[in-house]
Amino acid sequence: MRFSLYTLLFCHFIFAQTQYPKDYFRAPLDIPMQLSGNFGELRPNHFHAGFDLKTNQREGLNVYAVADGYISRIKISTFGNGKCIYITHPNGYTSVYGHLQTAIGPIQDYIQKTHYKEKAFEIEMFPKPNELPVTKGQLIALSGNTGSSEGPHLHFEIRDTKSEFVINPMFFGFDKNIKDTKKPSVSSLLVYPMENTVVNQSKQPIMVNMSLQKDGTYLAGKVKANGKIGFGISAVDFDDVSGNKNGVFNVSTFVNGNQNYNYQFNTYSFDEMRYVNALIDYPRYKKSGQRVQKLFMKTPYALSIIKTDSLRGIVVVDPNLASTYRIEVSDYYGNLSSITVPIEYDTATPVVKEEPIVSKYFIRANRDANFEKDNMSVFFPAGTFYDDFNMNFDVKNNKVYVHEDVIPVHSNFTITIKDDSYEEALRDKLFIGRVGSYNGTTRKGDVFTAKSKTLGQFGLVLDTIAPKISITKSIQDKWISDVKKIQFTISDSISGIKSYNGYLNGDWVLFEYDNKTRKITHTFDDALLAEGANDLKIEVTDNVGNTAVFETHFFRSQQK
Repeated sequence: MRFSLYTLLFCHFIFAQTQYPKDYFRAPLDIPMQLSGNFGELRPNHFHAGFDLKTNQREGLNVYAVADGYISRIKISTFGNGKCIYITHPNGYTSVYGHLQTAIGPIQDYIQKTHYKEKAFEIEMFPKPNELPVTKGQLIALSGNTGSSEGPHLHFEIRDTKSEFVINPMFFGFDKNIKDTKKPSVSSLLVYPMENTVVNQSKQPIMVNMSLQKDGTYLAGKVKANGKIGFGISAVDFDDVSGNKNGVFNVSTFVNGNQNYNYQFNTYSFDEMRYVNALIDYPRYKKSGQRVQKLFMKTPYALSIIKTDSLRGIVVVDPNLASTYRIEVSDYYGNLSSITVPIEYDTATPVVKEEPIVSKYFIRANRDANFEKDNMSVFFPAGTFYDDFNMNFDVKNNKVYVHEDVIPVHSNFTITIKDDSYEEALRDKLFIGRVGSYNGTTRKGDVFTAKSKTLGQFGLVLDTIAPKISITKSIQDKWISDVKKIQFTISDSISGIKSYNGYLNGDWVLFEYDNKTRKITHTFDDALLAEGANDLKIEVTDNVGNTAVFETHFFRSQQK
């Protein structure tokens, strides 16, 4: 096999190891640390930015400041990290605590005042260094299940304060809190033919069998090819206490002992998160749900954790030369799984042909592209995609068909639709939707424009239906002196909810929104209630301006 000279010195494969403080931070919870998600784990459209810490499947556990510092940011959101607190520490790092149920003491008072000042549930605050100081071990919040959390847990991160790069918390001594003697598990190995290569009589990616050897390593079946190939693996890691499938820490590959590809989850920026879709075999993931991590770059992309040789991890199989390819997968603790793959040159006729190309269009990832038909157009700026590909594009039945969601999109592309068939009064109720979902749409006359990061089918959608509001338990004309909370369900079936507001006796009051249950909840405050009769109004507006109003009247006595 022919090898190119490395474009990077071998030492570049060894990631620079910053000397992170090992004993500076304490654990954010006072229960034994168990992970339900680790740093770098592969998630939809992003790498996981920290630890997900188990909270015994319940909410309300004490959350502590991991070190002295001050609260520098608080974000309350219905998605993402939900209720989230950021603490800046004097040693140059910031700790992050997400999916909280509530903050505690002066921190919660600060949040509550901001809710009422801004008259909004979703808020973001940046306290000054002297406003909310905290000490190591101070109780700052209770754990919860807010935002996009799929179950009660604490999301915990450590960031470089200046660069805002996220850093693997293991480097800060948290590895001492978790026992791990288990090797990562590699469940599948794939080989990818490139250009006109045939591999194991296939011109499509093909699975390679593996067998466990007596020494604990794996030996793969022989790979026979006649050109450029790449490899991919499905791999997860387990520790001794958590029982969850987590992401692997380090993957390295070698050709005849020479390293040609490596990535290690040390630190990266939020701008790099979406490159997870370039790292994995995205079409396979969308079709089967299996995340195969590609161990090569067909086209270079700027994910800083990856280091490669001049061939970007691609292996060239030449005549008369047999070679050995080795994959090493390890966790933070050094537990290692190794796979050896014998490779030899072969010119066998393919049995599995290439998938037929039915599209009329070819996209070059590094060039702008614009497609128009009838009254619809799509514009892709250079860099929208990771690789060149053959694209399907068509307009029919008042919809624009932009391939399908099996090609990863890195940045926004633009859809434009011109339609003068609607009367002016209805045009503000139109939006560009993808398979029933809302895309933020702007309008200039009869021209509608939206952006998307997902391929698929788009068209104009008319929404003249107001959202729905329903009360969990009616309070109309009732005395509810002992009721502590009131709850409503709000929903919108077409464009989705944009905003909601609650008013008690004409004054705005806070309702917290849970996107998972579509419920808004208000906790009564005697200071805001009138003795006797009270009026409550809820207003909910969708993304095109349709508004629903719910009003009720109840009685309240503050006498115990």
